[in-house]
This record gives sequence, C-alpha cells and structure tokens, in this order.
Amino acid sequence: MQPVINHLIQLQEFIIARAQQEAGMPGAQLDQLDASISALTKELPPEVNIRFSRLLQKGPLAIVPVVNGVCTACGMTLPVALVHQVHAAEQIYNCPSCARLLFYRASGARNTRKSPRRSEAPKVGIERFSAQSLMITELEGADRDSIIAELCQKMADEGFVDDPVKLQEAALQREAIISTAVENGLAFPHVRSVEGGALTLALGITPKPVKFDPAAGKASTRIVFFMVIPTAASAFYLKLLAGLSQVFQKAENRDKLLEADTPEKLWKALIRTTRLAIQ
Repeated sequence: MQPVINHLIQLQEFIIARAQQEAGMPGAQLDQLDASISALTKELPPEVNIRFSRLLQKGPLAIVPVVNGVCTACGMTLPVALVHQVHAAEQIYNCPSCARLLFYRASGARNTRKSPRRSEAPKVGIERFSAQSLMITELEGADRDSIIAELCQKMADEGFVDDPVKLQEAALQREAIISTAVENGLAFPHVRSVEGGALTLALGITPKPVKFDPAAGKASTRIVFFMVIPTAASAFYLKLLAGLSQVFQKAENRDKLLEADTPEKLWKALIRTTRLAIQ
C-alpha cells in the first residue's frame, strides 16, 4: 500500500501547488498543473480516489503525516497501535478525530520557534509570523538554490528550525513541482509540514535580479519570502500568500522593501506595507 500512499502525497502536493499559484499569481496559466493532477488522479484505485476526493471537499488537506504519535492536522494523540499500523502501511488509515488519511513521515526539519511569553503583548499582523532577526537586506546567493540555502541557514541560526540542510532539500523538492517565483520580482519558496512551531517567514532581498525560475526568460526576482508551514497552518498560508501578493503587486510597496539597507529598516517597511492586508 505504500506506493499508493506515496501517490496520494504527490497528488496532494500538485493540488496545493495549484492553489498556491492561484493565490500568488491570479490569472496564472495552470494547464501544466491541471494535466498532472488529472493524470495522477486517474491512476488511483477507485475506492481510494473516492475517500481522497471526499476529504478534499472539506478542506485543502486529505492526507497528513503522523509526527511523534500525533495527527498533524488536528493535533490528536493517536493510539499507539494505530501509529504502528500507519508506519507499517499495509492499508490506509484515517485519523479517528478529523478523518484525514494518515501516513508516516521520515524525519525532516523541525520548527523550533519558541512560544511567546505570557508577559509579552499579543502580536498582530505580520509580526505574528516573523521577526527582525529573519530579515536579510542583501542576500549573497546569485541563484535560486544558494538563496534558499541562505534563508534556511538564517532560520536555523536564529533558532527557528533545527536542520537547515533538510529544510533546503524539502524546499527544492517543492520548487521541482513548479517554481514559486511570480510576477513583479517576487518569489515565495516554502516548506510545508514543518511541525513543532508556528508558521514562520523570513525575507531576503537580492542586490541584483536573480533567475529564480529556471524556465524564465530572464532574471527578475529580487524579493524572496521564505516560509515554513506546519500542517495545521496550510489553509491559512494560502491567505497569507494572497495578502503578500496583493500588497507587493504595487511598485511603491516593493520599493519600500528594496530601499531598506538594514534589517531594522526592512522589518519596519514590511510591517508598514502589510498592516492593512494581513491581520
């Protein structure tokens, strides 16, 4: 049954990638993704396709990983026997709480973001997802892979993730589905199912345009938002992506980020430009 489970995971990644393209680049050509989704769907056993399709009608996630004995979608601690059954993968099991299909995931990067102290004032807007320490005003990388590596290392250095190498590997696997570069010199590389903390965003600016999308005709990317996304935050991520895309379609907002020459100025510019669109 493991090949069918792997097939479902791949299909869901394509479906989510399609939703991300719609959120980040309204009007994008989606023919390639639609064709891949259609082909993968036809290859599923009919009974599995029915279960999978019914769950997708309820939300963006139909199959989710089990991490440390917990369903990463709803947070339920699963019976030990069920965890072992999911790991054995002799058949496809559902979470008893949220009914999503379950799979066992090999270890990956873990989100180590610390919870805010009770004495701290509640954060609002983009401050809920990022920090000044995650701002890079002059990325050193000259291509997509080195930029992603730099942003992953920044997250690790600042204590937000525990394994930058695994994080980079997962980000590049996502890029292989379809590039996260969009119009207006923006790119939104990300990794989903990074459990242990909250949705976290780092921002990097390149001194010169970079060819982030290998299929692009010329280098154009200068503003790179990199995000790690716990499974439970997958739906909210699409809203955040849409908000960022909307804000930075405007040249004046992009210019405010590009003009910042210190992490402090970049952080303040990000807060100011997003305060109305991201709550």
